Amino acid sequence: MTRPARILVVDDSVVARRIISDILDGEEGIEVVGSAANGRIALAKIPRLAPDLITLDIDMPEMDGLEMLSQVRTLYPSIKVVMLSNLTVQGAAATVESLFRGAADYVTKASGMVSPEAASLYLREQLVPKIRALLGLGGGSTRGSTRKGRHAVDVSAGGPPEVVAIGVSTGGPNALRTVLCALPPDFGVPIVIVQHMPKDFTRYLADRLDAQCSIRISEAENGVLLKPGQAWIAPGGNHMLVEPSEDAYSIITNTGPLVNSCRPSVDVLFSSVVGCFGSGVLAVVLTGMGQDGLHGCEEIHRAGGCIVAQDQASSVVWGMPGQVVAAGIAEATLPVDEIGPEIVRRVEGSQS
Repeated sequence: MTRPARILVVDDSVVARRIISDILDGEEGIEVVGSAANGRIALAKIPRLAPDLITLDIDMPEMDGLEMLSQVRTLYPSIKVVMLSNLTVQGAAATVESLFRGAADYVTKASGMVSPEAASLYLREQLVPKIRALLGLGGGSTRGSTRKGRHAVDVSAGGPPEVVAIGVSTGGPNALRTVLCALPPDFGVPIVIVQHMPKDFTRYLADRLDAQCSIRISEAENGVLLKPGQAWIAPGGNHMLVEPSEDAYSIITNTGPLVNSCRPSVDVLFSSVVGCFGSGVLAVVLTGMGQDGLHGCEEIHRAGGCIVAQDQASSVVWGMPGQVVAAGIAEATLPVDEIGPEIVRRVEGSQS
């Protein structure tokens, strides 16, 4: 991007608008071109300001963030939107809804901070990397990149899949919906998923996906046994592992140390499934920032398992899958709408 990325800040709090604007105006390659106190005012400003990205509060008078988001996605589909959410049950539900409506990402607001400086630092650490990655200013490639392509190998590569393990972050809810809704209700192996999200958010995500997909999808609970045709999402704030349990395998959750600054971590899940299933792991790495999942994929690759990565063109941020592809260990690199059918092909092909 030759000119600075243009940001519109939308929040009903004067203090929040000032803090966010001050944070972003200090960033190289970013320019805050305007602000608005609600969605109605913001929509009126978009034609004149031509923002590349909008930071959007959810709770606002006259027109809230969800209603504005729906109109932005219809009228200005190229504009990226990052939601600002409260860490509450209501905030979790609204944030998950916003992601399904097309928000690129979200940031949880600072709460309980001892000082305005601490709140500002927290918000900077959460918001700036995501905006830079979404706009291609460092930290990941963005959706709409000119790099496209499809790469896949024969279904016989690796061992017969005994489990599907999925890692995903930024842009995850819609990617998961696309992939999981392509799986039939009699899908032959269990599915375990890490989506980077806080506590409560993952429960709403699982409920929304369960209502839309043919397979059963739940937030994971400690001690649950894996069953074919069911998917479990790691609970926010907890790592999820798979361990042997008599004649079956069970899910274990814990609050161990952060891995790759994440909990849950994709690496933790992937390392545990390869320890249980070896070459029987089919790993899928979808859109997301950073490189969580890379080390786990390296273990899966060494064990003879199969790795499928989302391609750059269909990813919101090509960080996690891009790292796996760059390492040369992805056996298939596909658009997101082809990943579900590819999973079915590999699992059903091994069982025929």
